Amino acid sequence: MRETIISKGLSSTKAQSAKKNAGAARTKSIGTIISSNIFTFFNLINVIIAVALAMVGSFRNMLFIAVVCANAAIGIYEEISAKIKLDKLKILTAPKADVIRGGQEIEIGIADICENDLMVLRSGNSVCADCLVLEGTIEVNESLLTGESNTVTKHKGDELYSGSFITSGFCKAQAVRIGDDSLSGKITFSAKKSIKRPSQMMNDINKILKIISLCIFPFGTVLFSKAYFIYGTSLPESVEQTAAALIGMIPEGLLLLTSTALAVSSIRLAKKEILCQNLYCAERLSRADVLCLDKTGTLTEGKPRLEKIIPVDESFDADSALISFVNAFDAPNATLKAIAAALPEGKPEKPVEIIEFSSERKWSAAVFEKSGTIILGAEEFVLGGNSLCKEYSESGLRALILVQTDERIVDKKLPKNLSAKAIITLSDTIRPSAKKALEFFRKQGVQLKIISGDDPETTAEIARKCGFEGQCADISDVSEENISEIAEKYSVFGRAKPDAKAHIVRALKASGHTVAMIGDGVNDIPALTESDCPVALHSGSDATRCVCELVLLNSDLASLADCVNEGRRCINNIERSSALFLVKTIFSFTLSVLFLFLQYNYPFRPIQLTLISALMIGLPSFLLTFEPNFGIVRGSFTKNALKRSAPFGIAVAVIVAITVVICGIIGSSDEFSSTLCVFLTAGVCFCSLACVCIPFNKKRVIMCIFILAAFIAAVLIFPNVFFISFAF
Repeated sequence: MRETIISKGLSSTKAQSAKKNAGAARTKSIGTIISSNIFTFFNLINVIIAVALAMVGSFRNMLFIAVVCANAAIGIYEEISAKIKLDKLKILTAPKADVIRGGQEIEIGIADICENDLMVLRSGNSVCADCLVLEGTIEVNESLLTGESNTVTKHKGDELYSGSFITSGFCKAQAVRIGDDSLSGKITFSAKKSIKRPSQMMNDINKILKIISLCIFPFGTVLFSKAYFIYGTSLPESVEQTAAALIGMIPEGLLLLTSTALAVSSIRLAKKEILCQNLYCAERLSRADVLCLDKTGTLTEGKPRLEKIIPVDESFDADSALISFVNAFDAPNATLKAIAAALPEGKPEKPVEIIEFSSERKWSAAVFEKSGTIILGAEEFVLGGNSLCKEYSESGLRALILVQTDERIVDKKLPKNLSAKAIITLSDTIRPSAKKALEFFRKQGVQLKIISGDDPETTAEIARKCGFEGQCADISDVSEENISEIAEKYSVFGRAKPDAKAHIVRALKASGHTVAMIGDGVNDIPALTESDCPVALHSGSDATRCVCELVLLNSDLASLADCVNEGRRCINNIERSSALFLVKTIFSFTLSVLFLFLQYNYPFRPIQLTLISALMIGLPSFLLTFEPNFGIVRGSFTKNALKRSAPFGIAVAVIVAITVVICGIIGSSDEFSSTLCVFLTAGVCFCSLACVCIPFNKKRVIMCIFILAAFIAAVLIFPNVFFISFAF
């Protein structure tokens, strides 16, 4: 059975019968979206209030339920629209698996992996099922499962676990557990880490809603008790007054506004070939004040080209050695492919042993019977210096040293007697959008940190060609403690191992920065998972895309500006619109407190506040939310919103309380007092709206005129509906 699997894999018939859908991880289901929009705490309160009003026959005041239903319907529609669009993109970007079936290597979706499938795994692949290594040797990072960052070498007979990713090597492995049966215990097919990256905006909104939730029932109980038991108000009027106070406290459209704005932003970004794997990732990117970037494959296209082979030992046939070397590897990386493409045809020698390239070691090796041990890698890590490659590195080329020795490599430790034979120089094309992207972030006041495993001088030169100047540091031998010290000081870091990249990100976050990280390779994953907003290029590895919240499908760095602007649009507009909602909440809470001590009835009816809320708050907030608003995000969401809303909310409460007291003293009717309070409240809310609209433009002026006209028309045409009375 085992030999059959290694040579041919499963037959198509066996694969079909063994298929066990592992389930592709996608967005929320439609059922979840519907239930999350309908079954909310505030909807429950609204239903309770509506039932109470219905029981006392106050059907007219139940108009707010129509608004609640409309809010839920809009939220469901927008979220489902976003889901459909994002799911299509997720299918395009989902990792694929290479398997051998019927003797042919084919690419399949991870949901089509079957038990006993023969999987072909290479550097950069996610392990999407628990497997048994049948052939080959690889190095695996299991940190997303175990938390341990050290790579683990896997040989024939060892197990690979779903949720890990290949950092080096090539193997064939038999899938033994898939989907829910795998070690990760999830339906997930990727190396994705479940990291809670909080949204500051949603955290602040949830804090506000939590306070409201804690207060609403005690206030309602006390207000009803005062009206019905203390002042002897009739049951219907007591229920209406209490309902009006509670409805005013609930910012029923705020969560809808937020979820809708985020869903629309995701759709907008999707149209620009940007996949948001999390609705809040654009917000986090727009808040970032430090942006870390990998060099190879991120600033550059990751398609190296061989420039020159410079002999160090003229007697050594570098071309023949390289022909054997590049053909020794079953899964050559981009560097070996570039060298192979430029070499003449030749007869390669069969290797006895190979050691794949690793981002930790910075070299790869092959052992031959006749040629001995051939090593290709960074001079500092192979020979312990940089005297031979320095001038090439300073010119922006990637320079590798080719070394030969008759000694064997033991435990992946290089022998001491090494002889340099040639210098291999390679170039890479800088992405056309790199300079524009870096310039955008610099103008926004975002610190840039370029972190690469390449030579520091090469990295610095590529940065300069991208228009970025910064102090450069070699961190190949720098401890974690010292990295924390230099993370702020330097802007370009060379010879950074995967853990060192993560240490830099961690140190910057510890200093109070919000850090975004852009990468493409498995060596970037530790840093990406540490960052506040990980961004991947679609041209990168499967494993990298899986751990990132934003994926640039066109691998165009200029798209980052769209992400930042969309995030700012969301934050700034929601912050501005939330001020309108909070005006109503603040004055309702304040009035409720005041009327606990005043010997008068609460002046509003539910339908009156529904009118004010719909016209002065709901409609304008949605119109304003989707306007361009790309200003830099500053300060706390809550503080900024309260700064705009508190003065108007308190003003309404004070004005209404004074009006009720004066009307009571002069003996006017409750209906006239209520009408006067409605007009005064609408006037202050309109002033709040006007302030939010500053600076005015044509659309905002038209909107304000329409809202004012609609309010006046409603109270004049339907005075009885809204309990409007001008009789003193």
